Amino acid sequence: MEFQNFEPALFQFLKRLSRNNNRPWFLEHKSRYENEVLEPSLAFIRAFRPRLKKISEYFTAVDRRVGGSLMRVYRDTRFWGKEEPYKTNVGIQFRHEFGKDIHAPGFYVHLEPGMCFLAAGLWRPDSPSLRRIREAIVENPRRWRRARDDKNFQRRFALDGGSLKKCPLGFPADHPSIEDLRRTDFIAVADLSEKETLQKTFIDNVDRAFTAAKPFMHFLCDALKIPF
Repeated sequence: MEFQNFEPALFQFLKRLSRNNNRPWFLEHKSRYENEVLEPSLAFIRAFRPRLKKISEYFTAVDRRVGGSLMRVYRDTRFWGKEEPYKTNVGIQFRHEFGKDIHAPGFYVHLEPGMCFLAAGLWRPDSPSLRRIREAIVENPRRWRRARDDKNFQRRFALDGGSLKKCPLGFPADHPSIEDLRRTDFIAVADLSEKETLQKTFIDNVDRAFTAAKPFMHFLCDALKIPF
């Protein structure tokens, strides 16, 4: 399947799944899931692969049905309970090639009825990774501000995620970037409408957005001592 654009049927299926989130219904409609959600998502991943390599050769676009860039539709019911066994969104994560070994930055596409967005960075990094990023901000404040305040980046993304109420231990409370030092996530988010995700220009817009995030992602990769 060659990717052209996502179709409204993808969101229609996800809406129906949210109202019928149970195994018998999903098995009955699994062919629709594969045709309207799974295959178009894998086609998008394949189509985006050469674009991603131009942004950075160290991020991967893997179009496998299992274990690739497309996140599983099956929830871990140990945490979600047996009543909602399926995810009602499409999650596509372009991970750093070192991402299986350490907490590394990634690019992310989220498609969900009423909530679509792009993201870049780290969500809930482990403590050593978080400390390295904070240390890099203290050691290279100008470079951090250039990455964070880049006009092209700010036009598309806003920093999001959790923060500590107080300054993290071992860092200066009066640092000019104290708000960033308090962050527990280094994630940038660009909100989208469903209409935008259905346009033929969507893949171009994703390309431009992730390209705009290059200074931010480059800073994070350097902080973690991984290539960009």
